[in-house]
Amino acid sequence: MNETNPQTATGEHLLLIRGTHWNSGLSPAELQRIMTDFYGWVEGLQSKGILRGAQPLMEEGKLISGAQSLVTDGVFAESKEAIAGYFLLSVASTDEAVKLAQACPILAHGAQIEVRPIANLCRPMADVNAMQS
Repeated sequence: MNETNPQTATGEHLLLIRGTHWNSGLSPAELQRIMTDFYGWVEGLQSKGILRGAQPLMEEGKLISGAQSLVTDGVFAESKEAIAGYFLLSVASTDEAVKLAQACPILAHGAQIEVRPIANLCRPMADVNAMQS
């Protein structure tokens, strides 16, 4: 099997917003200012025509795992690891997606953004296709 990744990027990137309680300890005025800046950042993505979708996520969730499809409550042990929402961007390079993510105002308050390129196929299917060629 090929040691390199056989997946191909699609030209879209997912920004996963991590941290569900980054705003703890902020005054109402500070939170209002930060959220105004945040929505300005979102509007900037929209005006560039690269925002394909964005949604906040509820803090509750289920995790399904194992051959027995075990279902457990609470997806993450710590709120800083929980995914609070996502943005789907149509940008060709990870570098461009990272640059856009770095401009997000909530980063300065403890949130994190994971930038992931969207693949044309899941890794196992890409591996199968690579073995057949």
